Amino acid sequence: MNLPQSLQEMKHRTLHHIELRDDFLYIQLGLRLHVPVETENIETFDPDKKFLLIDRNNNIEISFPLNTFKRSSDFLYLEGELDLISHPELAGEDAVWDAYICVNYEDFQKKYRVKSGTLELDFFYVYFENVGRLLVPYTTNKGNVSFNALETNVVAKVEQANISKKGMLSLSGYAFCPLWTVQNEKDIIKRVVLKDKSDDFEGNDLFKGKFEAKNIERNDLNEKYKHGNFKWAGFQINLDLRQAEIPSDLSSLRVCIELELSNENKGEILESLPIKLQYNKEKLKLFDSVVLSTRNGKKRFVLKSTKSLNLSFTVSNYSFLGEMRSKLIKFKRGPKVKKLYKRAFKIIGRMPAKNNLVMFESFHGKQYSDNPRAIFEYLQENYPGYKMYWSVDKRHVHTFENINVKYVKKFSIRWLFLMARARYWVINTRMPLWLPKPKHTVFLQTWHGTPLKRLASDMEEVHMPGTNTKKYKRNFTREANRWDYLVSPNAYSTIIFRRAFRFNNEMIETGYPRNDYLFTNNNPETINHLKSKYNIPLDKKVVLYAPTWRDDQFYGKGRYKFDLDLDLAKMREQLGNDYIVILRMHYLVAENFDLTPYKGFAFDFSNHEDIRDLYLVADLLITDYSSVFFDYANLRRPIIFYCYDIERYRTKLRGFYFDIEKNAPGPLVKTTEAVIEAINGFEAKQFALPETFERFYQRFCYLESGESSKKVVEEVFFQNKATAES
Repeated sequence: MNLPQSLQEMKHRTLHHIELRDDFLYIQLGLRLHVPVETENIETFDPDKKFLLIDRNNNIEISFPLNTFKRSSDFLYLEGELDLISHPELAGEDAVWDAYICVNYEDFQKKYRVKSGTLELDFFYVYFENVGRLLVPYTTNKGNVSFNALETNVVAKVEQANISKKGMLSLSGYAFCPLWTVQNEKDIIKRVVLKDKSDDFEGNDLFKGKFEAKNIERNDLNEKYKHGNFKWAGFQINLDLRQAEIPSDLSSLRVCIELELSNENKGEILESLPIKLQYNKEKLKLFDSVVLSTRNGKKRFVLKSTKSLNLSFTVSNYSFLGEMRSKLIKFKRGPKVKKLYKRAFKIIGRMPAKNNLVMFESFHGKQYSDNPRAIFEYLQENYPGYKMYWSVDKRHVHTFENINVKYVKKFSIRWLFLMARARYWVINTRMPLWLPKPKHTVFLQTWHGTPLKRLASDMEEVHMPGTNTKKYKRNFTREANRWDYLVSPNAYSTIIFRRAFRFNNEMIETGYPRNDYLFTNNNPETINHLKSKYNIPLDKKVVLYAPTWRDDQFYGKGRYKFDLDLDLAKMREQLGNDYIVILRMHYLVAENFDLTPYKGFAFDFSNHEDIRDLYLVADLLITDYSSVFFDYANLRRPIIFYCYDIERYRTKLRGFYFDIEKNAPGPLVKTTEAVIEAINGFEAKQFALPETFERFYQRFCYLESGESSKKVVEEVFFQNKATAES
C-alpha cells in the first residue's frame, strides 16, 4: 500500500496530528495491532478501538471511538473526534487525565499509553465556560500525552532562557489568555514575577518591582495554529540579577508571568492572571551557573527546571571553600571516578579469591535484616571460620554501630578490595550494573519477597523515575544473569522468578531463611521480651500496619513518597482502649511521619532494623500489596488487606499474579471504618482465621519449617567446596 510520506513516518501509539475544530479535538495516531495467531487474514482484522482518558487521581474513565482510515498489514492509521465539551467532569478541580489507546481483542483488552509526537500540545486547549476552566493537553516528562484542568486562563512557555556571565537573566517565549482578543501590541501587558515555593515571597521584594516584558510579534504561531489569534503572544525580557537583594534564607525562585488586558479608552485593568512558565525542554539551552556580587554579598545562581519541567533557579551563598568542597563531591560522584573505580575493581577481581570471605548486603546497605541476616547468623553460629562483612550505605552506618558485626562503607576503597576478593556475595536486592562481578565470586541472590505484584519482564509499563519500561526490563535481565543462585520460597515463586527475571541459573527452592526466626522464637517469653525492649505496652494487642510503596509516587529517582490513608484518629477513638498500632513503611518510603497527635497509640517502626521482631509482637497485620503477608502467614494470625486504591494499582501500576480479591487469606477493605469493623470481627471470633487461610498456607508456606537457612547454606557453600579452613 502506497501511503503519503507523513503517514509512513507514523509510529506505534504516537500522536501524529491534532487539530481544534469548534471545541472538538480531531486527532490522528498510529497503532500496531497484537494480532492473534489464529487470525487468517490480517488485513480484515480490525478490533474495537477507543481513545481513553483515565483520571490519575480516582481512575474515572472517559472514552471516544477511534476509526481506521488507512492500514498497512497489522499497522493501523487511526482518527477520531473528541467531543470533550460533552464531558464537564474533564474540567474538574485538580483533574489530570492520562491518554490511552484501548483495544478490545476477542478475549482480552489492551491499553497503550499515547505518546506525543506533534506540535506544541498546549495550544489545543478547550474552554469549559460553565466552570471557567481550561482543559489543556501536554507532554509528560516521559513523552506521553496527558490533559490538565487549569483554573487559570493563561497558557505560557519559555522557549529560550539564559543567565549570562555578567548576571543578565534573559527569557523569551509565549504567553496568552485564550479568552482575550488581542488585536495589537498595546492591548496586553506581560510582566515576569519571581516567587518562592510558598508564594510568600515575590520578585517585588527582591527587585523592588515587577518586570514588564516586551511584546514580540509571533506570526509563526498564527501560521501553525489557525484556530486562534496568537500574533502578540510572544514576549522577551532581560533582568539584571546583580541588582537583587537576596534574603539569606531564600534557596530557590520560580519564574512566573502575569498578564494584564489594558483598555485605553477607560484606562482600567480588566484581568490579571499569574502562572508558572513551563519551558520547552528540547529547545532550551541553559548556561549552567554564575556567581554574582549582589547587594547582599556573593551568590551563585543556577538556572534549572523542576521535576514538572517548570523554569526556576536556585540561589546559594558563595564561598571559596564551599565551592571547592562542592567540586570535590561532584568529582567523586562523576563518571571519571566511576570509570576508574570500575577499572580498579576489575584488576583486583583478577587476584585470587579469599575463599572464606563472605560479603552481605540487605536493601542496598540500609538494613541488617532479611534473608542475608538469617544466612549470616546461621553461618556465624555453625561455621565461625568464615570472615564475614556487611556492605553498608554510609548514611546508615549508625544502624550497624551497636551490632556485633563487621561492616564496611559501600564504595569505599576498603569495600572495593573486600568485594572484589570475596568468594561469596549474599544480597537481597539489585547491584549497580556498572560494578563487574569477578569470575571467582559466587553471587547468592536471596530476593526479598514472594511475588504478588508483577515483576521485571512481567510488568507492562514502568512508572518509576529515572528509567523507562524498555530500559528497566533490559537492565533487570542483565543483572539477573549475574546471579549464580536465587532463593525461592515456594514453587509458585520459582515459576515467576524464572520468567520475570529471565533467570537460567541455579534456583534454590527451600523457603525463605528469614522466616526461620518466626518458627524458633514464636513463644510468649520472646514476645514479651521484645515488647519490653521496644517499649510496646504489654497489656494491649498490637496491630502492625505494613503497606508497600507506589511506583508513581516519588520525589525523584530512588526517592519515593507515601500518603498515609489510614485514619489513625478514628482508629484510636474506637480501638485505643485495647490496641496500639505499629507503622512499618517499605524501605523505599520510610519517611518520618509526625505521630505526635497519636502518642501512646501509634508508633513508627519504619526504621527498625528487621521487621521479623514486629511480626512476632503483632497480634494482627494490616497490609495492602506488600509481600509481608506471605511471611506473616507462617504465624497463623489474622491479616487484613487495606486496598483503598486496588483498581488503580491493578490496572495502572503493577497488576497481580493471582486474584488477591478471591484468594487473599483475609478480608479486603477500602476504608478506615471497614478496617475497624474487620478488627472487631476477628476479636469477636477470638481471632479465628477465615476458610481461605488454610488453602493459602498450603500453597505458599508449605516449605517453611525453621531450617531454610541450613538448606541454603548446604546448597551454596558446600556445593562450591569453600571451607573456613581454606
